[in-house]
Amino acid sequence: MSDLKLALRAKINEWRPRTKALLDEYGEVVVDKVKVNQIIGGMRGIKCLVTDISYLDPNEGIRYRGYTLNEVFQLLPKGKNSEIPYVEGLLYLLLTGDVPNATQVNDLIDEFSKRRILPRYVYEVIDAWPCCSHPMAMFSSAILAMSRESFFAKKYKAGINKSEYWDPMFEDGLNLLAKLPEIASYIYAKLYRDGKRIVGNPDLDFGGNFAHMMNKPKPYDDVSRMHFIIHADHESGNVSAHTAHLVGSSLSDVYLCTSAMINGLAGPLHGLANQEVLRWLQEVMDKMGGEVPTEAEMRQFVWDTLRGGHVVPGFGHAVLRKTDPRYMIQREFSLKHLTEDPIFKYVDLLYKVAPGVLKEHGKAKNPWPNVDAQSGVIQWHYGVTEYDFYTVLFGIGRSIGVVANLIWDRALNYPLERPKSLTTDMLEEMVGIKQQNLTIDMPDE
Repeated sequence: MSDLKLALRAKINEWRPRTKALLDEYGEVVVDKVKVNQIIGGMRGIKCLVTDISYLDPNEGIRYRGYTLNEVFQLLPKGKNSEIPYVEGLLYLLLTGDVPNATQVNDLIDEFSKRRILPRYVYEVIDAWPCCSHPMAMFSSAILAMSRESFFAKKYKAGINKSEYWDPMFEDGLNLLAKLPEIASYIYAKLYRDGKRIVGNPDLDFGGNFAHMMNKPKPYDDVSRMHFIIHADHESGNVSAHTAHLVGSSLSDVYLCTSAMINGLAGPLHGLANQEVLRWLQEVMDKMGGEVPTEAEMRQFVWDTLRGGHVVPGFGHAVLRKTDPRYMIQREFSLKHLTEDPIFKYVDLLYKVAPGVLKEHGKAKNPWPNVDAQSGVIQWHYGVTEYDFYTVLFGIGRSIGVVANLIWDRALNYPLERPKSLTTDMLEEMVGIKQQNLTIDMPDE
């Protein structure tokens, strides 16, 4: 049994009494009030989910197991010639809450290497898609096809005790995560590189091997590690994470849950923001004739955008009220590696002028840049210029947090999710609206 699995088993045994006590002794305590605008408005802000993996603080940004992103990047082990920590170390942290040492991370890197081989039929599923298909649909289908590999499904059918559900979910989770770089890079090769696949290197870590299969030299290995870490989790209420939790609550396996998560992430209101930012920036560059504007010119362009009834993509956030730490980590990387990149020069100018304009404009609750204001720009700089693939990169990262949450969902035996629905009539009655018989005048025939 791996060191990670032993550590996780101990954590689960410590945690279960806490969840049981909350249910048994405090199950009737009221936690939140629900308003009509939350019911109709997508349940925004309703406190009705539990996750110990991450928490989104309005002022500090995302915390992984209580650690800020800056702390995560400082504390997790790094490779000898790397600026960014290993992705495997993040998974260890998300699962156990403990910062791993170098030996523990290396053990997990080795564990991933043993599990990375992709079944032949998964390549065939990807190859069966016609050209010009969307990479997210291909990504989802490849993950979905692997449901036949699920240890959890086999163990459940055999009658495993529910206290041990987490164990085969753990095995499925590691098996899936280890294969995602191969799946994604193969999709990229099929769609954008005439099918020229690069075979993985078993001696490399998660991020390093992905960069290798994408045929990108250093520091793209660090770009990959950074991208996957900052996108790994964002509480449980966002569409992708909540979709995985919801599907998992029916005891679906990790592959079914993650495929569903990818489908939610593919929607334009969730995972497409970074490519929208990049597209907007390139339009700005075209209007400026490719010349880097002055701060005054950029400030005027932002004002013209707002007065024209448009938004400045990449700025603002539903929860955050300060600059997204995920943006700042990318900005620091870019200030070191992308200073001469023409698109980054525009990003840098926007960072300096847009918040002031948005504050003066007065309609944005949060005038600061978010993670999407920079992530697509970095990918473009290193030659990943295919917009549609950016969401696949997002999906690889988000799968890490999703898998960690699913394992803990089964460890704590969270039940089937089943909120209660109301009719519009019921809501109107609750708020005191009296129904009237409405007559609709029909035109004469």
